[in-house]
Amino acid sequence: MGTVLLKAYHRMPPFVRQIVASARGYQLHRWRYGAETDGMVREARARESWDASHWQDWLEPRLQNLLKRASEAVPYYRQEWQRQRDNGEFRSPQTLGDWPVLSKATVRRNPKDFLAVDAPVHSMQAEHTSGTTGTPLQLWHSREAVRLWFALMEARWRGWYGVSRRDHWAILGGQLVTPSHQKSPPFWVWNAGLKQLYLSSYHLSAQTCGAYLEAIKEHRVIYLWGYASSLYSLARFASEQPAASLGLKVIISNAEPLYEHQREVIQRVFACPVRDSYGMSEMACAASECEAGKMHLWPEVGMWEVLREDADEPVKPGELGRLVCTGLLNTEMPLIRYEVGDRVAVASPGQKCLCGRTMPILLTVDGRNDDVILTRDGRRIGRLDPVFKSDTPICEGQIIQESLDLVRMLVVPGPGFAPKHEAALISSLHERVGDIRIQLEKVVDIPRSANGKFRAVISKVKSTQPV
Repeated sequence: MGTVLLKAYHRMPPFVRQIVASARGYQLHRWRYGAETDGMVREARARESWDASHWQDWLEPRLQNLLKRASEAVPYYRQEWQRQRDNGEFRSPQTLGDWPVLSKATVRRNPKDFLAVDAPVHSMQAEHTSGTTGTPLQLWHSREAVRLWFALMEARWRGWYGVSRRDHWAILGGQLVTPSHQKSPPFWVWNAGLKQLYLSSYHLSAQTCGAYLEAIKEHRVIYLWGYASSLYSLARFASEQPAASLGLKVIISNAEPLYEHQREVIQRVFACPVRDSYGMSEMACAASECEAGKMHLWPEVGMWEVLREDADEPVKPGELGRLVCTGLLNTEMPLIRYEVGDRVAVASPGQKCLCGRTMPILLTVDGRNDDVILTRDGRRIGRLDPVFKSDTPICEGQIIQESLDLVRMLVVPGPGFAPKHEAALISSLHERVGDIRIQLEKVVDIPRSANGKFRAVISKVKSTQPV
């Protein structure tokens, strides 16, 4: 929503905002779902038990068609292959490994160069995404790609947990559905078109939590979806409210890392399973957590590679590396060997899961390239959430690396926080990052990024790898 429209929306009374949101919801529903959706969902579920050779036979022709179209009809790639031919480089556009790794910065600078020359832009969905850095990225999605994506979401981000798009649900996210200056409820808007209660993450506090819980009950919400940090905040605040069951079937975390201490609190407070998910606006890679607690990648969305930090070469199975994806859904704006900025580890091919699904297992998402601590001896240290995982009485914490020699630790103290806890936090972080000066600062709250997301680790030290 543009700035002018957003200001006009915020001037509307709440019941008019609900009408506007619902009208947009019905429009999105028609775009995302059609008569073919339920059939695509059934087909997706049937593929979950395929063996590797079956997947290869299904994926290879789709990949070849994508590479051919990109090299012939997409200006950026067409120019790149012409340059290689002019330089006498003997590479083939039909071999994925011969394509160069594509940085997000390149797409950000030239988004229209990645649209096929015959793409029906006027009938495609345009999307601006800021990512965690707040730097905008322009994307266009075809209707076919969007419907394929949402069918997969229906199969695996809902279907695995016994819920569907037909249920009432709530999302705790970063859209400004309520003016930021508003001090009294409603801090949400009901979107009838998507059966969605959109809860503002910006207005959530210990004082407003009770109103959020009442809204969830009033709208008969079956499942809750949101940023891990916001869900965790809601759970912490709810734990101080009078006990009352919301009757939720599942809570689904998305768009941020879900840490175990967050999962434990959310599950305990709301008495339902918490499942993690992984995806991106570029629709180039996705994964969802099964009932056995494993994250399974969705092969239909795209091909993935995990490359070394210092070279465009694959790591061994189970090792951390840079995630590079080739999206298969959106053939009108193909992203080939696209470095998304996350560091992940993927299990060995064929590793079994107790759930019975044969889809590859995503072992860990260790943080973005810019969400790791860099040391003078060249180490990249991620997954620092265990620092805040103990019984230390804090509400929230964030680690900011200012330089190779200084790390700031922001802490929102909880009841009973004392100097001994401060010393324990610093010691715990020292054990992980080594000889770096650590400066602990007690703060009232920790700001979110422009899109409402929380970053547990922020590094201001430039990496040698492009992002």
